[in-house]
Amino acid sequence: MKKIFGRPRSMTDKPFHYCPGCGHGIVHRLIGEVIDELGIQDRTIGVPPVGCAVIMYHYFNIDMTEAAHGRTPAVATGIKRVHPDKVVFTYQGDGDLAAIGTGEIIHAANRGERITTIFVNNTVYGMTGGQMAPTTLLSQKTTTTPLGRDARLIGYPIKISEMLAITDGSIYIERVAVNKPANIIKAKKAIKKAFQVQLEDKGFSMVEVLSQCPVNLAMTPQKAAEWIDNTLIKTYPLGVIKDKSG
Repeated sequence: MKKIFGRPRSMTDKPFHYCPGCGHGIVHRLIGEVIDELGIQDRTIGVPPVGCAVIMYHYFNIDMTEAAHGRTPAVATGIKRVHPDKVVFTYQGDGDLAAIGTGEIIHAANRGERITTIFVNNTVYGMTGGQMAPTTLLSQKTTTTPLGRDARLIGYPIKISEMLAITDGSIYIERVAVNKPANIIKAKKAIKKAFQVQLEDKGFSMVEVLSQCPVNLAMTPQKAAEWIDNTLIKTYPLGVIKDKSG
């Protein structure tokens, strides 16, 4: 019998620890499929974040090394410069990348580091109880903004992808979502292209993934997926933000 579906070779069989309906498992799977299809399992190195995906090294059959909170671009930069033949990627959430790690990511992009970043944006701090993130929407309620985010007090949602796109060293930046099959297919295509930009040694590449966090959004998985379409995309529109890959 012909096998038409299976676990990516670059992933382990360890069950995910993520909450029901969380998008991290989908994003992990897409990365695994891309690594397999590009044939780069033996030379890919991942750098997980601090946050919900902190133990993602359990789920991949590749080399991975943990970094301090927000410092994954710095660690990835060091690895890539020592091993330029390796394919190096960081995996970061909105707290890790858009808060404590803002300085790391913008300078890595501006330097044109030959690394790839997968940035998962679910608009809350998922692991620590659903506090406001820099990407939290205006009027969105979180445990630290129980009345909704007020721009007069806390400022506006940070559009990281647009911010990094103005740096000369960034080559490819796209925003995708994993809330429904059609978007998941596009997300995989974007992740694959981001890795290909690195394989062609062109510069910094990043894919921002809008992802659902049903527990901290206080929604069912279905409602959280619909919320991305009906609300989140209005602030963070999907599509290619920058492509200088030629």
